[in-house]
Amino acid sequence: MRLRENVKVLSNFKELRKGSKSRSQYVEEVINDVCNAFDYNKSLCEVIFTLFAPAEALEFIEANESQRPLTIRTNTLKTKRKDLAKVLIQRGVQLDPVAEWSKVGLKIYESTVPIGATPEYLAGHYILQSPSSFLPCMTLAPQPNERILDMAAAPGGKTSYIAQLMKNTGVLVANDLKKERLKSLNANMHRLGVSNVVVANYDGRKIPNIFRKFDRCLLDAPCTGIGVIARDPSIKVQKTYDDVKKLSHLQKELIKAAIDSVDANSKTGGYVVYSTCSITVEENEAVLEYALKTRYVKLVETGLEVGEPGMTKYCEKRFHPSMNLSRRIYPHVHNMDGFFVAKLKKFANGEKSVEAVSTAREEEEAKHKQKVKKQALNKKKKEKRMKKKESAKEEEGEIKPHEKKRDKKNKQKKAAAAKTEAKTEAPKKVEAPKADVAKAEPSQEPKPKKDKKHKKASKEAKESKIEEPKAEKPKAEKPKTEQ
Repeated sequence: MRLRENVKVLSNFKELRKGSKSRSQYVEEVINDVCNAFDYNKSLCEVIFTLFAPAEALEFIEANESQRPLTIRTNTLKTKRKDLAKVLIQRGVQLDPVAEWSKVGLKIYESTVPIGATPEYLAGHYILQSPSSFLPCMTLAPQPNERILDMAAAPGGKTSYIAQLMKNTGVLVANDLKKERLKSLNANMHRLGVSNVVVANYDGRKIPNIFRKFDRCLLDAPCTGIGVIARDPSIKVQKTYDDVKKLSHLQKELIKAAIDSVDANSKTGGYVVYSTCSITVEENEAVLEYALKTRYVKLVETGLEVGEPGMTKYCEKRFHPSMNLSRRIYPHVHNMDGFFVAKLKKFANGEKSVEAVSTAREEEEAKHKQKVKKQALNKKKKEKRMKKKESAKEEEGEIKPHEKKRDKKNKQKKAAAAKTEAKTEAPKKVEAPKADVAKAEPSQEPKPKKDKKHKKASKEAKESKIEEPKAEKPKAEKPKTEQ
């Protein structure tokens, strides 16, 4: 098949290339073949092939053709997973736990009974829900007795899981724009026994003017749904790149409203979770980058064990380095619906000007570049010093570096001592002639008297007095003895 052959060529283009055919021509052929074989819109197909390499893009498209296994989430407000599994097995249902990271999910392979019509379902012991939609609620990590907002709540799967984690305490505001979808939300809340939910019908962009000071907020934003093509094949034909751009603008407005509705001074929260069922960068990383520039928020770890890190580079775009803390779920990798989850921590209230953020970002980048340059220069200097030392050792041979240091210190000491001696001798030479010219003979007589009275005389004067009488006595005694 030509599609497979072209994908192989693109995986190793230099060696498998045929003739003078360019890479763009091969990619165009692959996209056209995918559109014809899998009934995809060409615009959407181009979006997928810019996001993935050709081989991985084909894997993603093929994974969307196969259906995911049916999964349910147990309602711990009414039962436990073990008890529910036992009852369903007795009714002829083959099931397994979803994964190690989930304590409430069950995967169903075969069933002799309709899963959406069992007595346990009608009693509210479980709800049909995909495992990828567990992740935003787990990332939000709601605590009991908190005020939480679910900005786009219908049909109520995530809302009921949040209430379940809150143990039916606190206040949970479930909002949705479309009034028609609130019927299913109310029905699910009553069936599952959730009693801490307040249902609202407002435009999410206007919620900060109505509700404020929430501890946490979940925004499962409206999106193109490219990650859930397996459940809704009509997306392959209906959605285009223009829809991606339009929804990206709406998502940026909604995430601003979600951040504004949360209180940064909350003792237990101050978190916003952003999620979509799309895998495009324009609907995920680009929206978060906008939030980081316009509001006082930062990305934090999601705490999830599943998923791949978010993208920091995409085509010519460069995102904040903390974007890798977000998580991406792919159908061809994790065997779940495509999903994106990120967690934001609000550290101050109010808006942030774009100019201030851009200048601060530029300053940080400039400082980082300067540090890198300084480190490189220091390395070069150290290398030069080491080379000089090695060359000096080779030339001098026996002389060691510590001996050179000692010689330098000794020379410095000798030079300092010579300077001090010169300073002390200079005044003595000037004083001596003054005393000789002024007093001449009388200066010799009073000196011995002063020496006897004062102890602070110089050593030279004492020695001269002692030597003079010794020289005169022997000359007087010799002639006396001879006579």
